[in-house]
Amino acid sequence: MRGKWAEGIQPRNFNWVVAERLAVCERPGGYGASHRRVRRQEEIIWLRRNGFDMVVSLIAAPHNLHNYDELSLRYLHRPWPAFDDMAEYLQAVHDDLARLASERKRVVLHKERVGEDVCGFMASYLLLSGKVPTGPQATAITERIFGQRVGPEGRRVVDVALGILADRKAEG
Repeated sequence: MRGKWAEGIQPRNFNWVVAERLAVCERPGGYGASHRRVRRQEEIIWLRRNGFDMVVSLIAAPHNLHNYDELSLRYLHRPWPAFDDMAEYLQAVHDDLARLASERKRVVLHKERVGEDVCGFMASYLLLSGKVPTGPQATAITERIFGQRVGPEGRRVVDVALGILADRKAEG
C-alpha cells in the first residue's frame, strides 16, 4: 500500500467549473509567503493522479513551470495581461480552452490565488463558450461555484467578454 504522500494533496480552493473537464485552483504550492515546495510537489502529484492532462497557468512569471515538466504534467503559460490587452487575451485563452475541450482534455487553470479576477475570467469563459447566455447569469453561476463575489475587477473582465460577443454578433 502506498503512503498518503504518494497520492498527493488536492490544491487549495479547487473547484470544478465544468464537471470533470475544467477546474480552477490556487497556484500549486500556494502563493507569496505561504508557498511551499513540498506542498507544490504534492499538489502536482494529486493533479496528475486525478487524470489532469493540462495545467493552464495565468501567473505573470514562469516561476515553477519546470516542476510540471519534472512531474510529467503538460502546461500552457498564459500570463495575465494589462487590462488594455484583455480582449485579445480572453479570445486567445478561450481558444486554447475550446481546443482542449474538443480534445476531451481534463484541464486545471490557476493564478496565484482564486480571486475576483479569476472568477471574472471564468464567467467570461461561460459566456464566450456559449454555456451561459447572459453576463448576470455567468456572474451568478461563478459566484456560486467559488463562494465569493465577483467584484469590480472581475466584472470588468466580464464586460470585455460581453463586448467580444457584441462584436461577433455585429459581424455575422
